[in-house]
Amino acid sequence: MTVPPGTGDQGDQGDQADLPTPLRFASVARLASRWPVATLCQAMGVSRSGYYAWKDRLRRLAATNPRRVASDALCVAIQDCHARSRGTYGSPRIHADLVAHGIRCSRRRIAGLMAGLRLRGCRRNGRRARPGARGVGAPARALPAPDLVRRAFAVSGISRTNHVWVADTTAIRTGEGWLHLAVVIDLRSRRVVGWGASAALDATLTGNALRMALHRRRPARGQELVHHSDRGSTYTARAFQALLRQAGITCSMGRPGTCLDNAVAETFFATLKVELIHRRPWPSRADVVQAIFASVETWYNPHRRHGSLGYLSPVAFEASQPSAPSAPKPMTVR
Repeated sequence: MTVPPGTGDQGDQGDQADLPTPLRFASVARLASRWPVATLCQAMGVSRSGYYAWKDRLRRLAATNPRRVASDALCVAIQDCHARSRGTYGSPRIHADLVAHGIRCSRRRIAGLMAGLRLRGCRRNGRRARPGARGVGAPARALPAPDLVRRAFAVSGISRTNHVWVADTTAIRTGEGWLHLAVVIDLRSRRVVGWGASAALDATLTGNALRMALHRRRPARGQELVHHSDRGSTYTARAFQALLRQAGITCSMGRPGTCLDNAVAETFFATLKVELIHRRPWPSRADVVQAIFASVETWYNPHRRHGSLGYLSPVAFEASQPSAPSAPKPMTVR
């Protein structure tokens, strides 16, 4: 039998069979408009007669204890938000999600109900995987650039999108060996505007991520754009620096050995690993690339809420900003 989505295991949520029976009934009610009640009851491990008896009790209770009914309805909404976040949201983001859908309640109440439901968001555990060998030979390098950003990462301090892009790389362990991931993030909206993945850590990888960003964002020539990264060989490589110059982008680099100078990119990688990478093993590099594509393009950019953006997603934040003035025709980089 095919189990309806949202009734199975949701990461740290635990098996639905471990939930109290009334909450399993509530899950059936939440999905009853899309799936047969008999199928849902079987998936949740409850009887149809018990489910309908629960609905009758709920109707009688509504007349005498409306707060209890409201709490039950809020529990169902919390479960739905948690499931749609792929089991990653904690109480702050679930609170923002509910408020956005017109449900008013305190964050403290949500945290208490989540504890009763045995739901929690993903948390960082401090683990850091490092590859044994980084890169495949030393490319010809240019001199490092000065730090033009100087840790001014606050969204309010960036006047527009396509003003500062931050970039970095990380390594992900797979059954086939290490996969290297490069990203380019718009500092104003925290949107991942370009990314690339490869078995080799080289300037081709970082160049591909930058090319994707240029293709998607089409920054206008003459409009100031800063590319900020660390001083790794993939960014100081002459081939990468030539790509920046061709696009008319100003290069900025943090100080050596200081990860806080690129904290936004580091934070993105920490989030990606906690919410996706570290939740399961990856037999092949292709598996990881496919999962990263789905995570970035269908979840992180369009839907994942960010505290620094007032709990809007990057796409929603950009849509909420005033329209930018018309700009000259963009340059095509090859």
